[in-house]
Amino acid sequence: MARGLTFQLLETPYFGQGGSTTNAPELKLDRRTFLKSALAGSVTPAFPQLALAEASAGFLELNAVQGKANLYGDNGGASDLWLYNHQLPGPEIRVKQGDRVKVRFTNQLSEPTSVHWHGIRIENAMDGVTGLTQPAVQPGESFDYDFVAPDAGTYWYHAHNMSWNQVPRGLAGPLIVEDHEQHFSADTDIILMLSDWRLDDDGVLDTASFGAMHDFSHAGRLGNWLTVNGTSLPDIPLKKGHWHRLRLINTSSARILDIAPDRFGAKVIAVDGQSFNEARNMPGVMQLAPAQRIDLALRPTEAGTLPFEMMTGQPFTFANFQVAEAPANDRPLSLPPVNRLPEPDLEDALEIPLVMEGGAMGGMRSLLKERSEDEIRDMMQNGLFWTFNGVPGVQDEPMFNARRGETIVLESRNDTSFAHAMHVHGHHFRVLERNGKPLDHQDWRDTFTTAPREIVKIAFVADNPGKWLIHCHMLGHAASGMRTWFEVA
Repeated sequence: MARGLTFQLLETPYFGQGGSTTNAPELKLDRRTFLKSALAGSVTPAFPQLALAEASAGFLELNAVQGKANLYGDNGGASDLWLYNHQLPGPEIRVKQGDRVKVRFTNQLSEPTSVHWHGIRIENAMDGVTGLTQPAVQPGESFDYDFVAPDAGTYWYHAHNMSWNQVPRGLAGPLIVEDHEQHFSADTDIILMLSDWRLDDDGVLDTASFGAMHDFSHAGRLGNWLTVNGTSLPDIPLKKGHWHRLRLINTSSARILDIAPDRFGAKVIAVDGQSFNEARNMPGVMQLAPAQRIDLALRPTEAGTLPFEMMTGQPFTFANFQVAEAPANDRPLSLPPVNRLPEPDLEDALEIPLVMEGGAMGGMRSLLKERSEDEIRDMMQNGLFWTFNGVPGVQDEPMFNARRGETIVLESRNDTSFAHAMHVHGHHFRVLERNGKPLDHQDWRDTFTTAPREIVKIAFVADNPGKWLIHCHMLGHAASGMRTWFEVA
């Protein structure tokens, strides 16, 4: 199964959106070298947990530190990474719905940072957005995060200051909120954090290209190597005849991953942490954009190796499920209850446009109707390539103000040549339409994907007071203009 992956890496080093390629640093490795490295020590590491019990007497300790890891296996050099608690990914934080989470974060890096709790509807002061909800945590300083986890589901945490530089160095970890019933045993509830990395010819993280203007103005920082929980081509143990919950989290800084659950018999039970009423068979391909999550239910019927394939470009195996014989288990699939989120009132909604413009491939020229060539040149020299509603980056005034409890209908129009993953902080929304066509399943999301020239309409209830960010989760796009905010009174 490694041959497909080798072909992708050697022939199309950026296995990118729509099969396109860019001038990526190519790993010049022959097939023998690849197989030797990919199969060495390929066991998915268990997540060390920061148990809630530790927080009952105080705070969980979460430290951002410098560290090293062999991303390309034993044949690659050690990469300089930034890690939480010296772990890749960061330690799992697993709590119960309604629990109070107290984390004392300490910054031991050389630059300021913060922690964003992605997808959790928490108090605004705990959201972790530097310059908007809190000051950056300076080197050597600490910040106490203290919030209640209101909704069960699969979430994650990551750096949110200069995130284009910090997240793709390793600053990310899983946050799991369980409901109060046990639906899956500990060994059948499996987290899979998917990350792509840009490695050089020695299999070492390419740090010199962080902040490259080409990445900012094009599709973002796309990597040429995939890991699952920090390991390349891992073996993931499963039990024959038992239901498993696979929690997929895309922590890549720009890579959209295409997953085909039906190819290995999995059903979809949740997206972005929000459970469905019933498991769905999903033929075809599902997109897992940066920051998005998909929860799958899988009950393997045969022992042996079950390949887990990526459908981005040419299909290739990026992990293998190793299904072992196990005592019979006739327990039916049990799904967690659906979270109670406020339903939008579409009859009495504040309608807001969100027009995306800019970027390469002719996108900057589209801004000339609003600016002179000198103004466009100044924007580009300042690293600003994108706009929302004609405005680049976060401004002093919000894009809109909302009354608490007011329904917001946001209609986004992607007038650029690239896909974007739009994230709304502090709220979940229903995706209503794409290009004017109502969706069969208007699921809850906190991040939605929009293709070039696509119009997407979402709706949510602005019930969480404070200042909330809206941005593209292609992190280079956010840094170069695709960021704005709104305020809930």
